[in-house]
Amino acid sequence: MARYIFLQYVDESKAPHPGSPELHAQIDAFAKYLDEVKAAGAFKDGDPCQPSAAGFSVSVQGGHAKTSDGPMHAQSPWLNGYFVLECKDRAEAEAWAAKNPAAHGGTVEVHPILSL
Repeated sequence: MARYIFLQYVDESKAPHPGSPELHAQIDAFAKYLDEVKAAGAFKDGDPCQPSAAGFSVSVQGGHAKTSDGPMHAQSPWLNGYFVLECKDRAEAEAWAAKNPAAHGGTVEVHPILSL
């Protein structure tokens, strides 16, 4: 079994507002998904991310660190969360990605995790 990281990207401008029925529906959808991956024994880790304005990027050039507030690229979709799941193969990882609520209207980027 291999571990995969599922990075959830969505359009932050279309994110439901706090307290809205749409946000509650989205929370319910993710809770159902989480219950399903846990019941299958696939869940290893996962959390939502704060809004993109809370993030920052760090790069080092010539031995000096440079920090920039916000996402690395201004036009990037919002990384709104991640899951780490254990899957038997790529096909199973693809199936879990397709069930992820973020894939419906957004994108779930999946990477196999290299075990060292």
